[in-house]
Amino acid sequence: MGLFSKDVAIDLGTANTIVYVKGKGIVIREPSVVAIDRYTGKVVAVGKEANEMIGRTPENIIAVRPMKDGVIADFDITQSMIKHFIRMAKVVNVLKPRVVVSIPSGITEVERRAVEEAVMQAGAKEVALIEEPMAAAMGAGLPVDRAEGSMVVDIGGGTTEVAVISLGGIVASKSIRIAGDALDSAIVNYLKKNLGINVGDKMAEEIKIAIGSAYEDNEERVYDVRGRDVSTGLPRTVQIREGQIREAMSENIDEMIEAIKMTLEHTPPELAADIMEHGITLTGGGALIKGLDRLIAETTKIPALVAEYPLDCVAVGTGKALDDIKSLIAKSKKNY
Repeated sequence: MGLFSKDVAIDLGTANTIVYVKGKGIVIREPSVVAIDRYTGKVVAVGKEANEMIGRTPENIIAVRPMKDGVIADFDITQSMIKHFIRMAKVVNVLKPRVVVSIPSGITEVERRAVEEAVMQAGAKEVALIEEPMAAAMGAGLPVDRAEGSMVVDIGGGTTEVAVISLGGIVASKSIRIAGDALDSAIVNYLKKNLGINVGDKMAEEIKIAIGSAYEDNEERVYDVRGRDVSTGLPRTVQIREGQIREAMSENIDEMIEAIKMTLEHTPPELAADIMEHGITLTGGGALIKGLDRLIAETTKIPALVAEYPLDCVAVGTGKALDDIKSLIAKSKKNY
């Protein structure tokens, strides 16, 4: 195995972790979930296998998501998860890999250090960090190094990252901890309050993917939801309409659009003119919500378009950053 393949990029997401190996591309795409034995603390399963256990485990096993709102909520479990994924990527031979990790732009210094520490303890030789909106823009193929404004909105599981980028740097940005997970929670609460049915986050996500929308059109899809009746506690199936889910998600989507407007307000006029011409690029899983691009375009009066592979943009951009890993590592060291 050549030394070139020792460099690894990790999109360490709240919902999913994607691993990109230099020279190979994306090699791992797994849910950010770990199942552990609550009595021994031993890791039972990681990724897809652990994700299938959510809500279905016996008393001694718990399936947890160690990342919350884009940051580490449980250090030890996150470290075990990263170690597992690095091992799966088959990059550790004799030398430890150098790793670039994407992070939300709004996290604190303490949270940044926690990511670095977790990756180092998971077996990295050196660690560099790149902010998610920059990685997303690079992965979407935007001209980030040019003297022109590019705007990206990355809607992940834990955070929505909005940024205006020019000359290789972030000029204006806003990071809010409202994204895919918040939409799932909103669906759970809506169904409980309005239809008297209890569903889990996993079912809520299924509903969001199947009939979630941000903009009303002529098509009104329906979906059969299985859950537990709030009053009787017995299993029950109800049919829900697209408009109901749109209503459930509307408040959170409004907050995402507000973050876009606030970022535009802090953008220099010259760059704002570029964005008017080239539009807003949407990345992340949330970009796939039907009609979201149309709603953003209508609200901001700026064209909005979904990147070609929205789910992969941050991972691919973080992978591209491997070409500049030495200066990224030097920059990270300089910050501390």
